[in-house]
Amino acid sequence: MKKGRNIVLIGMSGAGKSTLGVLLAKALGMDFVDTDIVIQQQEGRLLQEIIELDGIEAFMEVEERIVSGLQLENCLISTGGSVVYSDKAMKVLRQSGRIIYLHVSYEEIERRVTNITTRGIVMRAGNSLKDVYEERIPLYMTYSDCTVDCTSKEIEHCVKEIISNLSTP
Repeated sequence: MKKGRNIVLIGMSGAGKSTLGVLLAKALGMDFVDTDIVIQQQEGRLLQEIIELDGIEAFMEVEERIVSGLQLENCLISTGGSVVYSDKAMKVLRQSGRIIYLHVSYEEIERRVTNITTRGIVMRAGNSLKDVYEERIPLYMTYSDCTVDCTSKEIEHCVKEIISNLSTP
């Protein structure tokens, strides 16, 4: 992988993008950026507040604007699960580096995501977590350069698997 290029993690809330991202950044000597935290810092409020007060569409516009405006090099970027709804943001992320989709089975996501009402998950009224999962999987597959299945695997194993994926073109 070329020096200065970014590694971008995409996947559902609860897939381990932030947790795994920190360990991966450390292992690779890269900086770590969590786009959800950048959004919260720039907006001065929690993701859930933006969604509740401004609505899903407004949140996705904010996410697209902030993620598209990132100018990062040699960073491990953990994205929010909804970033794949923005073709513009995904094109910018793709130009800056390699996109890795962290796949986790629905059953495991359901077990991991216990704070669904406060986590800031982009979920339209009437939709279940399962609906969101099924809607996003094809988008994650479309935008990723490679997929790493993290279902029922120790985090260190996933980190090693990603590193070995990075060494292949």
